[in-house]
Amino acid sequence: MTDNKTKKPKRLALKILFLIVLAVASVIIIARQKNTPYQRNTGFIFGTIYNVSYQSSHDLQPEIEAELKRVDASLSPFNKQSIITAVNNNRPVKLDDRFIEVFTLAEKISKETNGAFDITVAPLVNEWGFGFKTGVAPTRHVIDSLRAIVGYQKVRLQDGVIRKADPRIMLDCSAIAKGYGSDCVARLLRKHGIDNFMVEIGGEVVTSGINPDRMPWRIGVTKPVDDSTAIDQELQTVLNVTDKAMATSGNYRNFYYKGGRKYAHTIDPKTGYPIQHNILSATVLADDCATADAYATSFMVLGLDGARRILKRHPELMAYLIYSDAKGNNKVWFSPSLKDKIVK
Repeated sequence: MTDNKTKKPKRLALKILFLIVLAVASVIIIARQKNTPYQRNTGFIFGTIYNVSYQSSHDLQPEIEAELKRVDASLSPFNKQSIITAVNNNRPVKLDDRFIEVFTLAEKISKETNGAFDITVAPLVNEWGFGFKTGVAPTRHVIDSLRAIVGYQKVRLQDGVIRKADPRIMLDCSAIAKGYGSDCVARLLRKHGIDNFMVEIGGEVVTSGINPDRMPWRIGVTKPVDDSTAIDQELQTVLNVTDKAMATSGNYRNFYYKGGRKYAHTIDPKTGYPIQHNILSATVLADDCATADAYATSFMVLGLDGARRILKRHPELMAYLIYSDAKGNNKVWFSPSLKDKIVK
């Protein structure tokens, strides 16, 4: 009996000591976090600007740029020495883990969206881009000839090699690469034990933890406006985005009008023609930015009803969609689960 009575106070004393040590350690960690500065790096990659803000005593920009250059060396069609360039030119090449990861994800999302997302669509996009700029649309013959070499089902990864149904098929990961690049930088920061950061490449964002004001990261969604000068950057809304990735698709300064309604210049991979859905901007939140990037592009092609069907099947995704109604006015639809993240 005496032993039990003696043990109880000892156990209680040990518990109290443990709690005191834990509290002191927590205070030290919080104090260190407050005193640790935020680094801010900016630069140019993938034809756009990147911005990275992270809480660390060390400037990691050389490592960040090295990581982005590795992504560029794998996925940039503008890099003559890249893996994707070799694939497009039908040259033998060893695929790296980055290429395989992105290709596999792209294939999965293409299937999920029934081809609304398609990394083989570039020839059509390029043809219409030129036509829109000159005011001359491509002929049906040209579109039909290009459609013959477009389609995610016409290319596959087999035994570590890309197999094409037609050697003229070209891959372009532009609609997923910026998001994937943001993911890669986020992984790098986490490997360094960094919990508080924001990575942004051309508008595709990954966040973690808190910002320098010890608040959730706030990311703006630009209002779609007719502004070819790109001076007007009015925000449609601001979202609290923490421990999430966010991507936006929508050419805000490049619309065409039909029947008094406004449409974004987005090409449907299936028809080869500009979509006549009314979504002007699609913002998607997901666990990783490559996924958010690809689905944002898909929703532009699918339109409001198609996007909502996908979102119903994928509750892990959240979306903020700006569209033009029957009277040509901008309207908004967003996932119910996004409501608590809307700041204004």
